[in-house]
Amino acid sequence: MQHKVRRLTEQDAKIFRDIRLEALEDYPEAFQATYESAVDLPLEAYAVRLQMYALFGGFAGGQLQGFLGFTPLRNPKIAHKGVLWGMYVQPAARGTGLAAAMVEAALDHARQHVEQVLISVIADNTRARRFYEKMGFESYGVEPRALKIGGKYFDEEFRVKIL
Repeated sequence: MQHKVRRLTEQDAKIFRDIRLEALEDYPEAFQATYESAVDLPLEAYAVRLQMYALFGGFAGGQLQGFLGFTPLRNPKIAHKGVLWGMYVQPAARGTGLAAAMVEAALDHARQHVEQVLISVIADNTRARRFYEKMGFESYGVEPRALKIGGKYFDEEFRVKIL
């Protein structure tokens, strides 16, 4: 199936909201935001997010099947860095190359703004860790107990890619 990756716009707010809520509900350990904090947000809040941030959508068969955000850091001493965040690919699209296409699109955008890109991943998510390693992200540390969900702790691994 043919993949298409493009930057999402405020006109994509409804489809972004739907997939974002799916991601938060099905994989709460993968995101700092919670389903409960996002479900009652008005559609306009999602449109504003799409205006404020560079969010890339991965489409297959005309359907949004994944998303990924990029934000450059603003403080002058760290403005050479940016962060990839919120990566999600629906289970049916995993292993199809859509995730790699989304990351490449985000990195192409990032190259216009920063010198290196940071990403974090839950340390026990072996599949994601292998994927980011394949994409050229190198591990530089782990924060123990970075997230706590329902009494369970999750370590977070930090990775960097020099552009």
